[in-house]
Amino acid sequence: MGTVGTIWSVDDHLEDILAAIRPLDPIELQLPDAQGCVLVEDVTVPVALPPFDNSSMDGYAVRTADVAGATEEFPAVLTVIGDVAAGSGGLPTVGPGEAARIMTGAPLPPGAEAVVPVEWTDGGTGGGAAATMRPAGEAPEGASGEVRVHRPAEAGAHVRSRGSDVQAGDLALTRGTVLGPPQIGLLAAIGRGTVRVRPRPRVVVLSTGSELVQPGEELGEGQIYDSNSFALAAAARDAGALSYRVGAVTDDAETLRATIEDQLIRADLLVTTGGVSVGAYDVVKEALSSVGDEDVPGSGIDFRKLAMQPGKPQGFGTIGPEHTPLLALPGNPVSSYVSFELFVRPAIRALMGLPDVHRPTARAVLKADKTLSSPSGKRQFLRGAYDSGSGTVTPVGGSGSHLIAALAQADCLIVVPEADSSVEPGSEVEVVLLG
Repeated sequence: MGTVGTIWSVDDHLEDILAAIRPLDPIELQLPDAQGCVLVEDVTVPVALPPFDNSSMDGYAVRTADVAGATEEFPAVLTVIGDVAAGSGGLPTVGPGEAARIMTGAPLPPGAEAVVPVEWTDGGTGGGAAATMRPAGEAPEGASGEVRVHRPAEAGAHVRSRGSDVQAGDLALTRGTVLGPPQIGLLAAIGRGTVRVRPRPRVVVLSTGSELVQPGEELGEGQIYDSNSFALAAAARDAGALSYRVGAVTDDAETLRATIEDQLIRADLLVTTGGVSVGAYDVVKEALSSVGDEDVPGSGIDFRKLAMQPGKPQGFGTIGPEHTPLLALPGNPVSSYVSFELFVRPAIRALMGLPDVHRPTARAVLKADKTLSSPSGKRQFLRGAYDSGSGTVTPVGGSGSHLIAALAQADCLIVVPEADSSVEPGSEVEVVLLG
């Protein structure tokens, strides 16, 4: 617990949070449910891909000796012995002077060594070069008759050989991989219906404040729309979590405590916004100041002041029988979003078991028309627009913690270190990329 009056640094607060977070236990999930999750096992390939030699073109499967030296003037004339479609079993054997019509993806029939694309033949019509394969029902005399081949083909031409994508026993995916669409596709292609992953963390976002009204409703006197719960629930989803938004809870400590207790059943992480500073109505503080478990030293929620702007008041601790982590963020929209980026997002990534929990950072040259001032002794985070091409960053909006319009234009945070009280245009700054 921080003693009253202690000022925490950004780094110490984050370290304290991450020290309390344990990655979620792995579970076996069906492929569609595993998207966005982190793999906890190496996956090896049980079958070669492709599992058989197959054609990469529509055309004719031939023996190379039969088409050697073929030209438009002196075509090789071959007897068509049948059709091979993708998924075919019971393949015809291609003997000397023979060819089989073959479709893309179909297995190469025994005896054949190469595939001649249909464009190199007359398509079995007895006319000039064919443009496309005719459908099986319209092929001259079905898939029989003769085909004239106008060019030679070497062994293996237009054939995807067995195992040319992956061999059985190859490592398909390594543990720690986040499963996106291509990875899900690969798992399906090698026949894996389920996979062992850490599940996506369930994050419950609660906004507090009797003045808050849900978007779409009428605003009364002294009321504002609840934007925080929407922004933070979206940010949690963006970070890889499943997020549940609980609309504004009124400024009543008992109601809030009951709401939080109700939500614990579906939360791996709780995030509240508002009610954490030193005002008379700081309901989150009041509701959570006594929720520690008697049997667990150091549990409960610790409310702190951080040496940062925006976002000085922060709360962190664990709550309930499962010691669910709870982060209490300030209520100012920009303060809450910046706090989310700095503290909640890394906590979500840690629950997922990702090795790197941080947003990428870059160095950029400050483009501004005047000196930026920053409170001494505090780490300031200003909203900025980063141009990777020129390596420059331009501040957007003022430094006020309520300017949410500017936040929508920003794609990075400009970091002004604690020791600096001003930053000159043209100097180099660190930026946290929010892309």
